[in-house]
Amino acid sequence: MVSASLPTRPSPSPTAAFSPTPGRARPPRLRSHATATGRLGALSIKATHSGGLSDVSVQSLPENERPVTGAAYSFTGATTSLTNSILTSSKKITLVRHGLSSWNAESRVQGSSNLSVLTETGAKQAEKCRVALANMKFDVCFASPISRAKSTAEIIWQGKEEPLVFLDSLKEAHLFFLEGMTNADAKKQYPELYTKWREDPANFHVNGIYPIRELWGTARQAWEQILLTPGENFLVVTHKSILRALICTALGLPPERFRAIDVNNGGMCVFTVNKQGEAMLQALNMTAHMYSDHTYEY
Repeated sequence: MVSASLPTRPSPSPTAAFSPTPGRARPPRLRSHATATGRLGALSIKATHSGGLSDVSVQSLPENERPVTGAAYSFTGATTSLTNSILTSSKKITLVRHGLSSWNAESRVQGSSNLSVLTETGAKQAEKCRVALANMKFDVCFASPISRAKSTAEIIWQGKEEPLVFLDSLKEAHLFFLEGMTNADAKKQYPELYTKWREDPANFHVNGIYPIRELWGTARQAWEQILLTPGENFLVVTHKSILRALICTALGLPPERFRAIDVNNGGMCVFTVNKQGEAMLQALNMTAHMYSDHTYEY
């Protein structure tokens, strides 16, 4: 192995750095006046100039004049609430996409159909999820009642005494007559409709119904049902489209950002939610457990 270093120029002396050149004014010198006591709060910075000197004063703002903004250390007020009500405790939610299904393997449009079932590979992926989460203590598991997600949840949750709850609000988007068709056939038979679904899903509609826009409302309903349940640590097993909607609604993203999020079969996402019902994304589409014996203990 060969190592090399880049040539460097000598650092100018402090005097040289501020030596005026002909025709260029010397930068002003700064004098600061600051008083700090207690915790760091919101500050007001004012500067006045006189000749070659600038006076900078730093003053703490009164409590009632401080801007209302979120902060990374507490994120209170940083986002909109998913519940519009105060929770009894903060929450941690782990979202999991179901394992590989028969229609995933056959490249068919699934939607809300119950005919696509978990494959042998999908069951192994669900088992990998179970092992990866074995050290986690969940109060409740919520899942879609549609077969492929239901079977995944049952594998992950086997042997646990805590409740497994199936929510209709976690069902996949309904895609009408496209469901069950291969993507190739759907594109051939309904070129305009299929292109709209793939390239502009927020405006994809059938008989005046916009499935993805409706999914945003369903996702908000699911968040409320989950977050208002007693407990602090929840597992959610569902489908890719509703997962996209759950993630986007938590982050304040509109239906037009539907395809900006992707979650693999068996992929996991993690949110923390404070008592105000505001969500913060901690992890997106974790898949290390799919390719190794990785376990999670967050």
